[in-house]
Amino acid sequence: MRPLFAGAAALAALLLVPAGAAPPDPEIARMISEISAERIQRSIFVLSSFKTRHTLSDPLPSGDGVGGAGAWIRAEFERVSAGAGGRLRVETDEFRQAPLAPRVPRPVMISNVVATLPGSRPESAPRVYVLCAHYDSMPRSVMDSESAAPGANDDASGVAVVLESARVLSHYEFPATLVFIAFSGEEQALLGSAHWAAQARAQGRNIAGVLSNDIVGNTHSPNGAVDRDTVRVFAQGVPPPAALDEDWIQRIRAGGENDSPARELARFIKDCAAAYVPSMAVRVIYRNDRYMRGGDHLSFLDQGFPAVRFTEPAEDFRHEHENVRTEGGVAYGDLPDFIDFVYVGSVARVNAAALATLARAPAPPRRVEIEAVRLENDTTLRWLPNAEPDLAGYRVVWRETTSPFWEHSRDFPKDATRVTLPGLSKDNTVFGVEAFDTAGRASPAVFPATRRTL
Repeated sequence: MRPLFAGAAALAALLLVPAGAAPPDPEIARMISEISAERIQRSIFVLSSFKTRHTLSDPLPSGDGVGGAGAWIRAEFERVSAGAGGRLRVETDEFRQAPLAPRVPRPVMISNVVATLPGSRPESAPRVYVLCAHYDSMPRSVMDSESAAPGANDDASGVAVVLESARVLSHYEFPATLVFIAFSGEEQALLGSAHWAAQARAQGRNIAGVLSNDIVGNTHSPNGAVDRDTVRVFAQGVPPPAALDEDWIQRIRAGGENDSPARELARFIKDCAAAYVPSMAVRVIYRNDRYMRGGDHLSFLDQGFPAVRFTEPAEDFRHEHENVRTEGGVAYGDLPDFIDFVYVGSVARVNAAALATLARAPAPPRRVEIEAVRLENDTTLRWLPNAEPDLAGYRVVWRETTSPFWEHSRDFPKDATRVTLPGLSKDNTVFGVEAFDTAGRASPAVFPATRRTL
């Protein structure tokens, strides 16, 4: 189709439009209000009551180790499903892990607990969003499967977020599919998530976004400062060198290293929090994780899926990966005593808001491209049409190359697949394209590939 805009007046209008934000969905707001800090507290206490959830500990479902914890999580998912009319499909993804130096000295069974809420719309159901955490734990030594390892913060707090989100969201319908997972084997080298993510890639599943919650329960930093209003979201930019295919090389050449799918997902989460949980500030960290640490989101990133990690604002390392003890008047160990359950409830609300909005919004536009076929001061973008029946249109967003978040936007009708923004130079600006529906819900933005032919 012909470009939709031309002239100086149009350019002036473009430059005055702030980046669009969807009006809050009343039903999503209701979902968020149903998140219960009391139920989260119960989940954390139950998981912390197992002597240890170490991957190499007692595997029996009736035992006091990782097997018992996994059995309880599965029973909780099944109870949630029963309360929602059987709408969750609950299963155990179990596999035998061969010895793997240095953290797996003998064969061990790894059991991921998975609950799936199938999408309600044929066009959208293949699109999958994952909310996950890990339920294994460890004391000071990663090879110590005998000592007490309550793992209240790392990562019963994250599992509680997953369970509570499933409890609430399973009572509602979403066009896209939601998958809630409690992984095992994270402390032994991301074993459970690596297996599940690799299977998803081999099966060609469309994992459109992964929200991993790992250590989201503490609000007190070691220096005494308290922050109950911030959650960090870590988002990878450029992938490791081994994953740099030709598409990524071209993206970097076009200045798109800050616009990976993971970072677009993080920007989306930040906007959702502002709309639905304004008391919580999402601090986006442009890094795949903290120094010297890692988490299950890395398994998905390794498979090319967009994934981010939620973590509390300031960790107290006296209560992570420590044996339970008191030393010099200081308490050590990852106990429920050090968890701020109200804060975990707020983190769960941010997760649920983002997950619900992602699953109800249209899919991100496909084959988004920016034309670079002649020397000019205009910008022309094109994309393939979306298939959703409630699609309302597309939104072009842009910002300065030095700005971290979208600053301006312009909406186009649903039959637009090629548009020109006159006088707005692609040389000076970063662009993205979103799809939005009749309720105003927009997808994450897509950074355009460079197109060198008409």
